[in-house]
Formats: sequence, C-alpha cells, structure tokens
Amino acid sequence: MDDPQRQPKLQFCEDYWRGRFNAMASPCEVLIDTPDSTLARHLAIIAQQEALRIEHKLSRYRQDNIIYKINSARGVAVKVDEETAHMLDYAAQCYELSDGLFDVTSGVLREVWKFDGSDRIPRLEQVKKILARIGWNKVNWRSPKIRMPKDMQIDLGGIGKEYSVDRTVLLLREAADVSCLVNFGGDIATTGPREKGKGWMVGIETPDRSHDAVTANTKVYELQQGALATSGDARRYLLKDGVRYSHILNPRTGWPVQGAPRSVTVIADTCTEAGILATLAMLHGLQAEVFLKQQGVKNWCIRA
Repeated sequence: MDDPQRQPKLQFCEDYWRGRFNAMASPCEVLIDTPDSTLARHLAIIAQQEALRIEHKLSRYRQDNIIYKINSARGVAVKVDEETAHMLDYAAQCYELSDGLFDVTSGVLREVWKFDGSDRIPRLEQVKKILARIGWNKVNWRSPKIRMPKDMQIDLGGIGKEYSVDRTVLLLREAADVSCLVNFGGDIATTGPREKGKGWMVGIETPDRSHDAVTANTKVYELQQGALATSGDARRYLLKDGVRYSHILNPRTGWPVQGAPRSVTVIADTCTEAGILATLAMLHGLQAEVFLKQQGVKNWCIRA
C-alpha cells in the first residue's frame, strides 16, 4: 500500500475524516471521528487493506484463492483454512435455519440469469438444468475439509461483504480509540458512538415506485452502535411486459422470489447478522414483514 495512487482518498468533513476507495465491486468508505489527519489515513488504510484481503480471498472471479480451489476440485476433498471454515460453518447454519432458502451453492444460477435491467428472461428448461447443480445438502462439509460434486460451486458473496465490514470494525477498534463508521457498498457498521454520545447519520435508501432503478434517501437514522444492511432490487432486476423480476432467487425453484419487497433494511448487532436477516426477509416474499416481526429487529420493509 505504498503506492499513493492506490491509497484511500481522504477528505475532511467539518469534524471528521472520510476515507474512500473501491473494493468488492462497490464504493467503500470509512468515517473517522478525529481531527488528526495522520491517524485518519492510518485507519483508512487498515480498512482498505482488509476489504481487499477478503475480496481477494472470496472472489469467484480469481484463480488464485480458496474459492477457486474448491470450485475446481472436481469432486476431490479440499482442506480449508480456519477463516474459510468459519464462513462455511455459518453458510451451513444459514441453510438449516432458512430451510434451504439461503444456499451458497445457488450462485450457478447467474449462468442463466443476468440482472442488467433488460427483458431477457431465461427459458424454463435452462433454469431446470441448473437446479440439478444446487443444494448444500449435496455438499460433504466436515471441517476442515469440503467435498462437492464436480459440477457444483460455492459462492460466499452473499455473506462476504458483511463479514468484511465486521472484520474491519474489529481491526479499527484495536487500532485506535476513536469512533469509526465502515460503509462497504451500503453494508454499514460502527465501532461505537461518537464523542458526547452522538451517532453517525445514515441515509436509508427508499426505492422509487416507478419501474426504473432510481432511489432517494428519504429516511435518516442515527446509528450509535451496531450495524445496518439492506437487501433489494433497486439496481439489479429484469423488466418484461410490465413485470419486474427481482435478483433475489429462490434456490429451490431457480426463479425470482414472488411477492418480495423492493427493499429491506435491518439494524442488528453485527453487519453479518443484519445482512442475513435482510436477505432472508426478501426470500420470504409476501411473508417478509411476518418474518421480520418474528426476529424482533428494527427494520424498514418497503414495497412498490
């Protein structure tokens, strides 16, 4: 991280520093409650390095990480490191708790679904063919070894960004006793309240009620501690014959969840928890509000 061109861009905003960079195909930022520019740069670099580390480790587009090794093993068992094992344990737990609605093997559906705002809907037979390659119950996972059928893949993208936020928060707490807010593409967590008990003001995106992807920050929430995550179809969807197809896919059917909200935002203790609850609410479709009420978490569930 010695190259100045690759370091976070720093900006002073009245009484805190903002460090910005890109990672995990998202704009990322860390807000740092200090007037000290040297400290702010140090903390911003920590955040950037951790985000890039996890992106490198979990990206399905690379050929030099553990995900590629697992997905290209062709039925051979692969031994994973402790961090990856922890994430696979969590993926297994989410699969069980959701009765199969959350499945990290369902990423192969992207081969036929391209959520680019167009009207290109895959054929029924295309989706059915992919379904045969989905199912965490087909995976042999006994830590630290995982074995999958040779035509299956895992994709930890559904939990990776939220995990990276939580990891970054832990590192920032260890590095300095100042309040920081970590925002990786809308997945947010804070190290704690700002001075005098103030929180960080966070905008909650409300999708436009039209069929395009325009959004507006119409709600503001003061986040003093904990985390916030949003799941929705504001930017990834298909539109055909007046019907909007959400990018939230049901791994059992291979098709977009029917009756899903446009957006679900959840407040929880960690970003990982907030993210999975928001995703599961979307996967519950018409029952999203019922699911969220059962969880007892603060949330915003927005429908068209």
